[in-house]
Parts: sequence; C-alpha cells; structure tokens
Amino acid sequence: MSGNLSWWIEIAVALLLVLSGVFTLAAAVGVVRFKTFFQRMHPPALAFTFAAWCVTLASIVYFSAQDDKLALRSWLIIIFLALTVPVTTILLARTELFRRRTSSGDRGDIPPTLNHESASPARTDDTR
Repeated sequence: MSGNLSWWIEIAVALLLVLSGVFTLAAAVGVVRFKTFFQRMHPPALAFTFAAWCVTLASIVYFSAQDDKLALRSWLIIIFLALTVPVTTILLARTELFRRRTSSGDRGDIPPTLNHESASPARTDDTR
C-alpha cells in the first residue's frame, strides 16, 4: 500500500502518530490524577488538541506524499477543533461554576459573581 512512499515520509508520519498517542496518554493520566473538575478540564482541552494537531499533520504529510500534491482538506478538522474546543471549555467551566454557586454546600473557594450590584459598594443615602 505504501510501497511508493519514501522511508523518511513513513518515519515522519509514524513519529507524528506516536506523539499523538503520547499526548492522549498524558491527557488521560491528567484526567485520572487531578482531583477537581477545573483541574480535570485542562488535560483534554490542551493535550487532546495537540494530539489532534499531530494526527492532522500526519494526514497532510501522508496524503500529500501519496498524491504528489498538497492535501489541505485535513486542515478543516483542525480549524473546527481550534474554534470549538475553547468555546466548549469555557461553557463547561461556566456551567460548573454556576452549579457550585447554586448548591447549598461550602462556598469558600468559589469566586464571587461579577454583577454590578454585588460588586458596587453599599450605598448610603445622605439626605440633607
């Protein structure tokens, strides 16, 4: 199947795919070892994105070498991930923060809301 590809292309693709597996393994270990939800958000958001970049680059190198032309269709995958992963991470963080604020448990480690009403100093009515 890959008899017409150069050995250095096959090595580059294999290294990118192995690096992708290392990033995925690091993210999985981080999800298991971290204790809080906010700590567990970062490994998938960062490491899985790096792993996706490695797979995408491996795909571009492989199919560009196989077809003897630049294959950039794989960039659509990574562009989609680059746009959706940060948005998803922010939405998950805000949802968890809202859940913690509305629960009846200990609120010592939860930052206050950014409402203008709660952030402004107490008003005193000075009637003269």
